[in-house]
Amino acid sequence: MPRTGQKGWPRYAVVVILDATIVAATAILALVLRTQGTIPDFMYQGMRDNLLLMVLVAMVTFQIAGLYRRAWRYVSIGDLVFLFKVVTAAEVAIVSVLALTGRSSWLPTSVPLIHWFIAIVALAAVRVARRSLRICPSVAQAGSEAAKEAAPPRRFGALGLRGRGGMPGRRALIIGDADWAELLLVQIERFHGAAFTPVGLIDPSGRELNLTIRGVPLLGSLDGFEAIVDRLASQRRRPQCVIVNACDPALIGAPMVNLVARAERLGLEIARAPSPVNANGGDDGPLNLEFLNFSDLLDRPERNLDPAIVSEAIRGRRVMVTGAGGSIGSELARQIAAFEPSELVLLDAGEFNLYAIDLEMRENFPDLSITALLCSVRQRQHVQAVFEEHRPELVFHAAALKHVPLVEQNPCSGIQTNVIGTRIVADAARRVGARAMIQVSTDKAVNPIGMMGASKRLGELYCQALDIAGDDAQATRFVTVRFGNVLGSSGSLIPLFMRQLSHRGPLTVTHPEMERFFMTIHEAVHLILHSSAEAIGSPTKRGRIYVLDMGEPIKIVDIARRMIRLAGLEPDRDVKISYVGLRPGEKLFEELFNHLETRRSSSLAGVFEAYPAAMPLAKLQRAFDQIERAAGIGNAVRVRELVGTLLTANSVEAAEPRSAFAQFEEGPVSEMPLPSGSVSRPIVTVHASRNGAGQDGARVV
Repeated sequence: MPRTGQKGWPRYAVVVILDATIVAATAILALVLRTQGTIPDFMYQGMRDNLLLMVLVAMVTFQIAGLYRRAWRYVSIGDLVFLFKVVTAAEVAIVSVLALTGRSSWLPTSVPLIHWFIAIVALAAVRVARRSLRICPSVAQAGSEAAKEAAPPRRFGALGLRGRGGMPGRRALIIGDADWAELLLVQIERFHGAAFTPVGLIDPSGRELNLTIRGVPLLGSLDGFEAIVDRLASQRRRPQCVIVNACDPALIGAPMVNLVARAERLGLEIARAPSPVNANGGDDGPLNLEFLNFSDLLDRPERNLDPAIVSEAIRGRRVMVTGAGGSIGSELARQIAAFEPSELVLLDAGEFNLYAIDLEMRENFPDLSITALLCSVRQRQHVQAVFEEHRPELVFHAAALKHVPLVEQNPCSGIQTNVIGTRIVADAARRVGARAMIQVSTDKAVNPIGMMGASKRLGELYCQALDIAGDDAQATRFVTVRFGNVLGSSGSLIPLFMRQLSHRGPLTVTHPEMERFFMTIHEAVHLILHSSAEAIGSPTKRGRIYVLDMGEPIKIVDIARRMIRLAGLEPDRDVKISYVGLRPGEKLFEELFNHLETRRSSSLAGVFEAYPAAMPLAKLQRAFDQIERAAGIGNAVRVRELVGTLLTANSVEAAEPRSAFAQFEEGPVSEMPLPSGSVSRPIVTVHASRNGAGQDGARVV
């Protein structure tokens, strides 16, 4: 029985009653035709006694065969062929049941054949009539006018959208209302039969009618998008692309952007099909599909490198990912799992995020050994115990506090996670003899003016010092990979714009001139894995920071405008953009290198190498001890002062380097007096950048 829902039951009941009436009426008509209108009494009695049984057998056969999962409004030649087979099976079942129960003595041999033919004609006729009513000219004209009114102006040039023909046999999941989907299926059959294989339909209106349209099942609503894809994958019919109705009001604005994000997380391309198409079975030519991706916001293609080097580094090894529930951490877990490590250990301090990625990984990689551990990188003893138990060979450290305003307001927490947490993970990796630890860093670590960037810079310095301290080729490698913003990461620009788009704006931008470097999460993690594999394969080249080539910086306001167009709307007309001003710790421009770093090309396309000025490991450890004690007692002023002094020691080419570390040779932090009457917030800027905020040397603001 189909899952019709409350709204679907009346339709289902009407269909069953009508079919039952047709079966009964055609059975009587068959007997009348056979006897030429003169029915003997024994035949009349036999028909009267067995008619209900015949109808019941036919209805059960129809139900089992799935006849009621086919929508009459969209009946096609394929549906009529299926009807022919089902009625044939029903007639055989009727004759068999009557014979087996000894009720067939009254039935002439020719009556079942006559009944079979008349029933097929009658059942097909009502279905074709229902379709004819749907596509009558007045209905088609009204539907076309409504679609035109709902359609936004199509201006996709700024997005660089590209029309592409499908590859042979690409499995497609179609999203749109049922009427539009049926017309699209006709068009695919006419022009794209070898290019696309529709595997399912989703109705954005939320109707969960378990029907088929032209043989393609209607699987549910958008709420279950991921579950539907997983279900199709379990049936070995996982879609390779998604085709959506460009003019469906339910898919305009934030829902479209959200759908693009969800599809990209599943590795699916998404395309808008032009609409409206005429109601007589499609327009006069093939579809010109417009494929959408978040990478279209970048105006450059994603980089794809040879996976062989990564496979060699990961396959068969024990791998750990910290911050595995975050955007970067979860994507690391997905891509790493595809290279078949012997074990994958997922660490995160957030219960829900860890649960979600653990569940996803177990569903998609059932043969992989996966361990999910609730563990904060701040907890030294817990982290050490985890490392001792699992002894990872590769550690990808993605755990961090990354939101600039929050870290600025909570400097002690930021330092405990981004600096001390990094030190704890690095020391644990070194203790168990891991092959490499790979730290995920950010462009905000370059010439930092806020605590978030400063904390990430200290993490870079510590890992660089540990890497240089490796005394032989077998020593643990400590690799830092630095890059800018990623599109779609949790709590970042894209989710904020999506939320604002759902209310039709305005989209809030900090400053009309603010620029950032961007890449997609998939591309960033792809290059992280390649950078780490290249570093592991070059054990003698120590102390480098790998910097991903982010292309040219993009203005935030341009991203906002492109997202509005991606949603099918027009900037400044349908959705406004407002400017809110810089927040503490933010810069107008970000940089990937500072003036003290030597920049070189690497052997990997899309990756540079930076050789920063290193700091002595022993001095860093002493400084980190004091910073940890200050952060531990919540002394934010002292934390800012110590961090500023330490970065000054690294960034300023001072004539007296020993004096830069002088205060780190003092006693415990409790003995260090606070600056009298000071509640200042030391933030270090180290170089005259395009922000105009820095200077040659450090300053406190």
